[in-house]
Amino acid sequence: MKVLVTGSTGLIGSALCDQLTKQGHIVVRAVRSKSTAPNTVSWNPREATIDSEALNGIDAVVHLAGAGIGDKRWTEDYKKEILQSRTLGTSLLATTLAAMGAPPSVFLSSSAIGIYGPRDDEELTESSTTSRGFLADVCTAWEDAASPAQQAGIRTVFLRTGIVLSPHGGALKKQLPLFRLGLGGKFGSGRQWQSWISIADEVGAIIHLLNSSVSGPINLTAPEPVTNSEFTRVLGSVVGRPAVLPIPPFGPRALLGRELADALLFTGQRVVPQALQADGYEFVHPTLEVALRALLNK
Repeated sequence: MKVLVTGSTGLIGSALCDQLTKQGHIVVRAVRSKSTAPNTVSWNPREATIDSEALNGIDAVVHLAGAGIGDKRWTEDYKKEILQSRTLGTSLLATTLAAMGAPPSVFLSSSAIGIYGPRDDEELTESSTTSRGFLADVCTAWEDAASPAQQAGIRTVFLRTGIVLSPHGGALKKQLPLFRLGLGGKFGSGRQWQSWISIADEVGAIIHLLNSSVSGPINLTAPEPVTNSEFTRVLGSVVGRPAVLPIPPFGPRALLGRELADALLFTGQRVVPQALQADGYEFVHPTLEVALRALLNK
């Protein structure tokens, strides 16, 4: 299979490209600069340009590009960048694919579980209602931007991803130094849910979906979400350090801004991968302890 990947240098994209290559697939990377290198496609979402001729022969597209949600404080300018980095690229790809005479058979487009909004203890599946608020609105616009591909009959899947666990990036990489020093602890009450997935299962599920027949939203989360208290307890246990120092809201809110801190640290969603499991995907790391021990080689 010849697979176009956007966001190929990111945490998920780099792991996905490595695994696809190991399995014998041809990976074509979307790059922002003009490139004549083999297996690259030049594109610029802000200028709405893409080398459409280079897309001929592509069997599938995995669209992962987008500005990091927690990379910077949520100023109005950065919130605009978060939105546009998702919608402009998705719209460009979807309209370009829809106009092709022989388009790829599948378009896997990133989304996130933030579309459900903070829901306390409610268990959320793909049939649950979506919400409102900055992250939920971004995710809704992100998914809506793919409609040209859907309307053209291309099988379109929305990868509603949770917290991806990897020692090489994301939230876990940031937490590990503190936990290894015995300075980790729950955020606030610790009752907020964390719907996580290991990097191995994130990549495994994406590859599974490339070869599936399902379409629409798919939750990419492990089958056993945990509360923040449970997450910190298990992580502390795996690294062999206590995790008993609670982190009050005022510190992260001062550092990150209240809106960002509350969205990422002090609220959450209890999301389960109902559609993914119904489609036959078997998790390599179904529980948090299994995942953390494998990721940290404990």
